[in-house]
Amino acid sequence: MILAIFLGLLIVLFVLGFSVPYAIGLTSLVVLIVERGITNIPFGIISQRMVYGVNNFTLLAIPFFLLAGKLMNTGSITKKIFKFANSLVGYLPGGLGHTNIVASIIFAGMSGSAVADAAGLGTIEIEAMLDQGFDRDFSAAVTAASSTIGPIIPPSIPLIMYGVMGDVSIAALLLAGLVPGILMGLALMVLVAYYSLKRNYPRIPFPKLKEIWHDFKQAFWPLLTPVILIGGILTGVFTPTEASAVAVVYAFILTVLIYRELTIKDLINIFIETIKETAVILFIVAASSLYGWLLIKTQMPTLFMEKLFAISQNPIVILLLLNVFFLVIGCFMETNAAIIILTPMMIPLALKLGIDPVHLGMIMVLNLMIGLLTPPIGMCLYAVARVAKLNFDKMVKAVAPFYVPLFVVLILITLFPQIVLFVPSLVLGY
Repeated sequence: MILAIFLGLLIVLFVLGFSVPYAIGLTSLVVLIVERGITNIPFGIISQRMVYGVNNFTLLAIPFFLLAGKLMNTGSITKKIFKFANSLVGYLPGGLGHTNIVASIIFAGMSGSAVADAAGLGTIEIEAMLDQGFDRDFSAAVTAASSTIGPIIPPSIPLIMYGVMGDVSIAALLLAGLVPGILMGLALMVLVAYYSLKRNYPRIPFPKLKEIWHDFKQAFWPLLTPVILIGGILTGVFTPTEASAVAVVYAFILTVLIYRELTIKDLINIFIETIKETAVILFIVAASSLYGWLLIKTQMPTLFMEKLFAISQNPIVILLLLNVFFLVIGCFMETNAAIIILTPMMIPLALKLGIDPVHLGMIMVLNLMIGLLTPPIGMCLYAVARVAKLNFDKMVKAVAPFYVPLFVVLILITLFPQIVLFVPSLVLGY
């Protein structure tokens, strides 16, 4: 009965159009009413659990990384990154398609958000590809697919959320995303090359070393952002949370003092947008914290484990089943909400089976990133379709082939945990 309410009512509320925090909050309230009766609703406990959910120092990284991404997402910086990426790979078959992907990898080290990547770089990437004769649907599909790399390569807001909810090393999680993120980029580039040769898409002549050096110098200061962040975390100069504040300071120096692209009015608008987005995320965190507490209180994780163990106790089989589960969840639920709700259920399961929590976290986040490309929620699909001025149905059809390389990487990191754990083991001795 309780399980049916936990999952069934939540899905019904999503289908009816309730926003994520309200759907989660109402489901939690109904569970409490069923358990205690309508006259014994523990309002004090509800408020305490919601406040407790957001009372976490590590969550400060979220507004800081959001702000840093918005500051860096100015016309000049994105164009410099895009031009440098084009000089590196634009000569490959379907040049700008590869440029699109490499630019997303670089920008991933600044924003930590797939939707920010899609909306920020997306305008420049799609416009450039259309100008060179690429099909509109193909240009949009590459942009949407490559944006999913953003939350895999550090910094990553979803990985930070997972680390907070599961009490998992955030430094290890961020480092774990490096190899899978690069693999995602390479896999997508293989598909771009295939379609580009098939459709005879254009590419630029092989650049001279002088041209690459010129574009590198132009993009040097923005390119230094991920180096500073990752390098600082690796060397222990600052924690991932402190790195987010460093990112804001560096982004401010670049955009306001060096390039002088942002006015006071622009800065105020960016601050307001960041506050609004942070409020939405933290509202989801607060509501999901109550939901997660109720899940544990009603022993849902134990019930979930029993159901899975009835099928198999082989870790690989369980991980493959969880992939299907996460993919379905990603189709219907917002990423941060899914992570907050599912993590308390998954960590005990991982520990019971000897699955590394960092490995599980990467599998979960990559599945949910694929969910960003999957209707009906598909935030990246909507963002890119709007930028590309493309019908949503055509957008879904165009992006379908790009599921293949993403699924290949997903299966690889599922079957071979060292792909995920290699860098944390090397650097942190994890």
